[in-house]
Amino acid sequence: MSDCNALPLVILAEKFARLPGIGMKTAQRLAYYVMSMDDNDAEEFAEAIVNAKKTVHNCKCCQNLTEKEICPICDDQQRDKSVICVVEGPKDVTAFERTKEYNGLYHVLHGLLSPMDGITPEQLKIRELLARISEGNVNEVIMATNPTVEGDATALYIANLLKPLGIKVSRLAFGLPVGGILEYADEVTLYRALENRNYM
Repeated sequence: MSDCNALPLVILAEKFARLPGIGMKTAQRLAYYVMSMDDNDAEEFAEAIVNAKKTVHNCKCCQNLTEKEICPICDDQQRDKSVICVVEGPKDVTAFERTKEYNGLYHVLHGLLSPMDGITPEQLKIRELLARISEGNVNEVIMATNPTVEGDATALYIANLLKPLGIKVSRLAFGLPVGGILEYADEVTLYRALENRNYM
């Protein structure tokens, strides 16, 4: 933003620009839009951000985001607790739930293995997944990471950890393009990928 803008406005735009997919021009538009909001709306907007940050945390069981100790999916007694679908992030859980076809549980890794970026197994929620499986109720783990180099490497790494435990490990049969992102896939594509998954 130009030097003629007030410093707080410049800082606000810079904060918006740090969000994924937001360039500086969009960030500036958002900053100007916030300035056009009435005081009550602006305060509610700020309060919603602070409240979400303070109250939302990882589910003790699946690591998905929740405001309770156990998320509603893990707490649902109607779900099939013998199947766990492993995903990269919370957005992927939402994508699968939109299909209304999957009735198992989830496990959120909060990232993918990427040695070049310094992301190692210790930084992902793999230890928590192994702890769940050690309880003995799980028969199958569906690796539903994105079909990228990092997604495939993560799926293979976890599959190699699980196979000696006698767990059936499957991988989604991607009708999705290589390099595609799960959260942008439509419900039919996701459902077909889930139905036609391959065993590893």
